[in-house]
Amino acid sequence: MTSLLARVREPRTAAALILLAALATIAAALVFEHLFGLAPCPLCLRQRQPYYVAIPIALLAAVIPNPGWTRIGLGVLGVVFLVSAALGVHHAGVEWGWWLGPSDCAGAPGPAPAGMGDFLKQLQTTRVVSCTEAAWRFLGVSMAGWNALISLALAGLAGAGLVGRSATRAATGSRPYGSSSVSQ
Repeated sequence: MTSLLARVREPRTAAALILLAALATIAAALVFEHLFGLAPCPLCLRQRQPYYVAIPIALLAAVIPNPGWTRIGLGVLGVVFLVSAALGVHHAGVEWGWWLGPSDCAGAPGPAPAGMGDFLKQLQTTRVVSCTEAAWRFLGVSMAGWNALISLALAGLAGAGLVGRSATRAATGSRPYGSSSVSQ
């Protein structure tokens, strides 16, 4: 178990795990949207944006062999996922009625109808997605709440990747990413 934790705290491994978790989270959101018909509200769509920023950063941090760039990437990922967690908490608060959501949470207007028949048809087929109603809950937590929890975990993983190598180095006295026979 200790070696598993040490491996997770290795910066490039942490970046790779963040990449996989971010991809899985976005994939789950798209499955809920396209397979289960849970249309996203404006706040749901806004919560996806940090993931779209994080995925390429995590990919670069995981594959670039430069430890400095990996650490910078993990630092940026930590901030991105703290912002993502804040967006999730905000949306969950809107769902619980703790505060108001943005004015565009009632849905965007559809195209202008050509006539009364088109207008009536549009009324019957248009589904307005409100930010105040959780479309789905698991264990009493909405998707916005789960996003907040996942984002906090990913921010923590980024932090663990940042300090993990330093803590291991301090405890063992070893140098990161190999050693040198040149004395200094």
